[in-house]
Amino acid sequence: MKEGLKTRYHEADLCVVGGGIGGMFTAISAARHSAKVVLMQDRPVLGGNASSEIRMWISGAGTRVRDLQETGIMEELQLENMYRNPTRNFSTWDALLYEMVKKEENIELLLNCACCDAETENGHIVSVKGFQLTTYLWHEVSAKIFADCSGDSILAPLTGAEYRVGREARSEYGEEFGLETADPHTMGMSLLLQCRETDHPISYTPPAWAYDFPDDEAMNNKPHDLYAINTNFYWIELGGMQNSIDDTEEIRDELLKIAFGVWDHIKNHGDHGAENWDLEWVGFLPGKRESRRYVGDYVLTQQDVEQCTPFEDAVAYGGWQIDNHLPGGFRMNAKGGAHLQKRRLSEPYSIPLRSLYSKNIDNLMFAGRNISASHVAFSSTRVMGTIGVIGQAVGTAAAIAVKNGLLPRQAAKEKISEIQNTLLEDDCFLPTKRREISALAKSARLSCDYGDCSALQNGIDRRVFGNDNGYYGKTGKAITYTFDTPTYVSGVRLVMDSDLDREYTEGNPDGLHTSSVLFFPASHNNTTFGFPRCLIKRYRIEVLDESGEWCTAVEVCDNRQRFVKHSLGLVAKAVRFIPISTYHSETKTEDYGSSTAHLFNYEVY
Repeated sequence: MKEGLKTRYHEADLCVVGGGIGGMFTAISAARHSAKVVLMQDRPVLGGNASSEIRMWISGAGTRVRDLQETGIMEELQLENMYRNPTRNFSTWDALLYEMVKKEENIELLLNCACCDAETENGHIVSVKGFQLTTYLWHEVSAKIFADCSGDSILAPLTGAEYRVGREARSEYGEEFGLETADPHTMGMSLLLQCRETDHPISYTPPAWAYDFPDDEAMNNKPHDLYAINTNFYWIELGGMQNSIDDTEEIRDELLKIAFGVWDHIKNHGDHGAENWDLEWVGFLPGKRESRRYVGDYVLTQQDVEQCTPFEDAVAYGGWQIDNHLPGGFRMNAKGGAHLQKRRLSEPYSIPLRSLYSKNIDNLMFAGRNISASHVAFSSTRVMGTIGVIGQAVGTAAAIAVKNGLLPRQAAKEKISEIQNTLLEDDCFLPTKRREISALAKSARLSCDYGDCSALQNGIDRRVFGNDNGYYGKTGKAITYTFDTPTYVSGVRLVMDSDLDREYTEGNPDGLHTSSVLFFPASHNNTTFGFPRCLIKRYRIEVLDESGEWCTAVEVCDNRQRFVKHSLGLVAKAVRFIPISTYHSETKTEDYGSSTAHLFNYEVY
């Protein structure tokens, strides 16, 4: 008797399709704001291009423009990885990404589940359906809002959502880098390599089907210096001249021939100093840069990226350079950087919420390399640091929309201030916005035992635009809020210096912006990648009770996060924060390495 395959049904406030960095952060942020979330991911691991399957590091605004490292969930993840994964081991990294999603009570995670179908009525998605390879089950998810974070925008063909593919003509948006005539070409996809130096010679015999590159000209003069840190062979790139979705398997096969041929060239053709080097890993899943881009109520353009258009509905930001990989990829000669079109940016630009929801499907949002942007603007927004802050924005906006019974477009019009203030409260950065200080903190008297702590209430929780915006205190010296009468205090908010530019972090500085090491030059073979020495490790929060006694409400001995909130829920005459110093005789360091207490916000609410 033929049974067929079973279907499991799920109901959620938000269904997120795609578990890369954008999808993860969308799901996490929505769940933390009380939305019930189902996250559908077609791979066995999370992280997308940052996962162990592809191994691309997370780049963003902070990689290119000083003081612009992404915070919020992104810095939470990076700090935890630096603390727990000092050698940037990919198994530890995969487990950390998995843990971040699984520990959220409001997220139901469906791994190995590929979205295959959707039911849509009158421009509104009712449900999506995915097939889970490990269980041979169909999973059908009904939700109020759907977020497509799949990269390839799988919900576009399934729902009829408007999208674009390829490069626009200059006449469409007036972009300097636009073409005379539009075409369907995209950036290609890359297959990355990982190799390491050993202490003994290692021979290499390539597969018979690998390409042979006898000299640099045959390899189109692509850069392949083994001692260039983070040279991850991004230029093993193809697909821009083909259909970057339909032809993925064919493109992968071609990339494998190139990849093994490149290693053969390095090992066996010419002197590359590679005698002791071993090929440790080759990706069989290419990292994709570009495919479908959704069309929202607003299309971000080159002018917006370069001129920093001030959007009233700004919910995220970028700062990565315009980094346009030309469609020819590996087959283009690399002399003079001819295979790339680049322009550095000097300031962060804003990304509007109107670019993060669909123009014609009323409950569809998106976060990732598929947002509503022109091809040129997309060449900057596509990197995972920017995708992460977009994801946090989309998840936050979706949760607020659901809470108020609104669709994304309505929420963008009616609740934009609440969305922005919530993001700022959650330690996100919006270049043109200041965070509102709590009413309780404003009404109390703020004082400190050392220096001037007034900057703790300026609403900017980072060093930026030439201003520190922080307070330099001393360990053992208190910062105190005093109330005129005994007052109920819900909690305390703290933002500490985590060295966003990684200036004072020991180890390999080039590796600190990465999720994992992709290359192992000899001088860094056994290094770890450090942890911010300036972060406050130990502190106490004390309250002055109604009897006039100071009591410890919170004591933290191993803090490893920049942004922390503590619930108090008590009546107090005063509340004080005291950073604590611990001297280690063997290392002669205090805490992580600094006795100075540098923080950007201490606030009662």
